[in-house]
Amino acid sequence: MQYEITLPADYDMDVIRTRVATRGSALDAFAGLGLKAYCVRERGVDGSPVNQYSPFYLWRTAEGMNSFLWGPGFRGLSADFGRPAVQHWAGLAFERGGAETATAATKRTWRLPADADPAEAVDRALDALRPLADDPALYCTALAIDPRHWELVRFSLWSALPDGDDDVVRYRVPHLSRPEVDDLSAGRHW
Repeated sequence: MQYEITLPADYDMDVIRTRVATRGSALDAFAGLGLKAYCVRERGVDGSPVNQYSPFYLWRTAEGMNSFLWGPGFRGLSADFGRPAVQHWAGLAFERGGAETATAATKRTWRLPADADPAEAVDRALDALRPLADDPALYCTALAIDPRHWELVRFSLWSALPDGDDDVVRYRVPHLSRPEVDDLSAGRHW
């Protein structure tokens, strides 16, 4: 699950960093949450054209996600920034890397062509996911699909932002909540 709050070009991003620093730990023990990466993009940094707060969640349970969305945390965020559209995908795979923590993230999305066999596209994406786990800078990576729009997303957390790949969105991660990350079952394919 992810929502993107795009902020004005002249927005003081220290406001977001302070918000994360003072409120981020609220989800460090949240039931049903595998992990939450507090993702931030800053205009002109790491190639970002926008200022954006874009947290990314890997939920272990639907009950945990629902508890968050209908609870005080999301209610407070909506009061401060307006209610954002929440993107969500069906999980396909999760791989754990060797890094101890994450300070950066990448997101790659791609739509399946109308004439593509979805099963074959998913198999190719799974094959491409597995080698990432060997990168010593990888904390974890997940693959998911939105079957409404036939869009795949690969979200990866890193100890340092990797070079290359112009087809990804890059984020800084000032805080990582990971209450049930070990229960996401590394190597799991849903």
